[in-house]
Amino acid sequence: MAIASERIVVQATAQEKKAIVAKAKKLGLPISELMRRGATAYESAEADEELGTLADAARAAADRASASIDDALAFIEASNERIAAMERKAAPKVLAVAAARPRSAARKAA
Repeated sequence: MAIASERIVVQATAQEKKAIVAKAKKLGLPISELMRRGATAYESAEADEELGTLADAARAAADRASASIDDALAFIEASNERIAAMERKAAPKVLAVAAARPRSAARKAA
């Protein structure tokens, strides 16, 4: 860890200074360490707004993806139903062709 060597002067009221000194004492920290930690941990309301905007965009993207998946699954289900109907319709014809085939042709095909 680098040794702190730069000075920053912070203007505070007498009441603010008392509160800062009391908090540093309660936490067992030097005032400068408390101030560094506080400054490092500070997040502005603007950052919260940006995170909220990103979260909204992520939710909208997830909703669109979910809708697309639902559409694809519905299309696949309808397609499977069409295929099953075609197979049911063709089954009697396939059986008729197979029944009409001579036995020797059926053995060769197997």
